[in-house]
Amino acid sequence: MKILVFNGSPKKEQSDTMHITRSFLEGMKETAPQEIKIINVIDSHIEYCTGCFSCMKNGGKCIHDDDMRSILEEILESDLLVFSFPLYCYGMPAPLKALLDRTLPLSSMAMHKVGDRYEHVGQADFSRLSYLMICGCGFPNSTHNFEPAVAQFKLCFPNSRTIITVPESPMFNAPEADVVTKPRLELVRNAGKGYAINRTIDDILLKEICSPMIPEETYASIVNGGGR
Repeated sequence: MKILVFNGSPKKEQSDTMHITRSFLEGMKETAPQEIKIINVIDSHIEYCTGCFSCMKNGGKCIHDDDMRSILEEILESDLLVFSFPLYCYGMPAPLKALLDRTLPLSSMAMHKVGDRYEHVGQADFSRLSYLMICGCGFPNSTHNFEPAVAQFKLCFPNSRTIITVPESPMFNAPEADVVTKPRLELVRNAGKGYAINRTIDDILLKEICSPMIPEETYASIVNGGGR
């Protein structure tokens, strides 16, 4: 499988969320060989979309001549797109959002109705693509935190998508938290194994992965300085 990973964290390799993503990919590689490329989005030259729609009218050609041209080519050559990012203001960091906006050349101005809503007709065939969102946040719970990012991802990728959200993710960069983070990363690795085979994650396993690693009150106390 050809996997393209968009690391949306400005921290790049030091990202809390990338600990989760790497474990998932390791699980996939244990099942079968995988061709993986990771793009640190912060390092890419990606201009903001101006909403001129030139790309949707001129066969996908954008007015900007930047790194998105090669990124779009890589997207169309991939089997799985992984969006790995920390939660920023209940959404994705700005550099990753800019990249997502600039995928507009894959669509045309024409619309068709799919279910209860209208979608743009594609200018390219990316029907074989699957999509994975892996998002971590610094809050101690998932409820009332990840919902906006999840909703956006579901609307952008209504088919063949999987979503992993993990609260308390700063603990993955804290060696003293290994007693709880290592077992959680092992669960993520197992999820990667299953995904490589079935393109899905067992519901019970996913629920466990997305749950707090330590009691919410304990985590909040540590973050607030009460556990030091």
